[in-house]
Amino acid sequence: MGNSRTPQQIPVVVLAGFLGSGKTTLLNHLLHRSGGSRIGAIVNDFGAIEIDAMAVAGALGDSTVSLGNGCLCCAVDASELDLYLNRLAAPGAGIDVIVIEASGLAEPQELVRMVLASDHPGIVYGGLVEVVDAAEFDGTRAEHPEIDRHLALADLVVVNKLDRAPDADRVLGLVRSLTDRAAVVPATYGRIDPEVLFDCRPSEERIGQLSFDDLHEHGDDDHGHAGHLHTGYDSLSFAADLPMEPRRLMQFLDSRPEGLYRIKGYVDFGPHDTVNRYAVHAVGRFLRFYIEPWTPADARLTQLVLIGSGIDAGALGKELEACRNDAPHTDEHGMWGVLRYVQGSEEEPDAVAYEA
Repeated sequence: MGNSRTPQQIPVVVLAGFLGSGKTTLLNHLLHRSGGSRIGAIVNDFGAIEIDAMAVAGALGDSTVSLGNGCLCCAVDASELDLYLNRLAAPGAGIDVIVIEASGLAEPQELVRMVLASDHPGIVYGGLVEVVDAAEFDGTRAEHPEIDRHLALADLVVVNKLDRAPDADRVLGLVRSLTDRAAVVPATYGRIDPEVLFDCRPSEERIGQLSFDDLHEHGDDDHGHAGHLHTGYDSLSFAADLPMEPRRLMQFLDSRPEGLYRIKGYVDFGPHDTVNRYAVHAVGRFLRFYIEPWTPADARLTQLVLIGSGIDAGALGKELEACRNDAPHTDEHGMWGVLRYVQGSEEEPDAVAYEA
């Protein structure tokens, strides 16, 4: 997630959704539109013949880990998952983001728990993306009521195949009513902007490595529509040269609105900690801070980027402005709310992930 993580930490995004919702199509779209970014994938097919893995293996090559004949959430534990993550997160692999494509019958909550329980120091949880087939949503939900629970857990919901749904607006409204503050993004053919999930790197920064822009040089019938992703998300860039008051900022973060999917950047708490800045990483309800020492070259600023669907960027900017504080004195307990979410907290992973 870009500046919201240390250079050694790679976001791990869980990509889930019922059978046929379009997960592999979405993953392939990300591969084809990621510029110079390099994606590693753990692809979990339910059947013994690994069809989904075949669909992405040509693009990813040795950046794919394929797990067939069973659901990942049942087949392995967190320590085994670490073995696969270790391969993809190795510095020599040059991976920028890891996507776990779950089988259509997997339990998303268990996959999220496994990522959060990982002891791998080189990764950070990147959110749960749930893909919905708009054309089949009513029937799927009737047969599988657990879909409602999956949507409530998601950080981002991609409502796919809207072109095939005769009542797309109704489906979008229904999905939004079933989520818990998640951003809901409409899509056709799995086309969402990759920057909703991770920071794309310019291709020149990846000299000598695969550029996914090259994958559509031939035979891409939709090339002329590459700029029309219609992701429906908004963003806000916020910078402040005054320190942020920690209690006010935590009130803002704890009450962040429905649809605000990502927050990334750095926070200056001024006299509350004159030695360190705090990298903030939030996806959906997941929130974590990382303490990093200030360097002489760093400008003492708070710099944040907020991304969401249907958010009021102007109102959010005003709320952040209200968090600034130039008081020279500190409240000795003022940082307690922040420190609850610092990496290395003694709280259980699930408490840290879902309490915000």
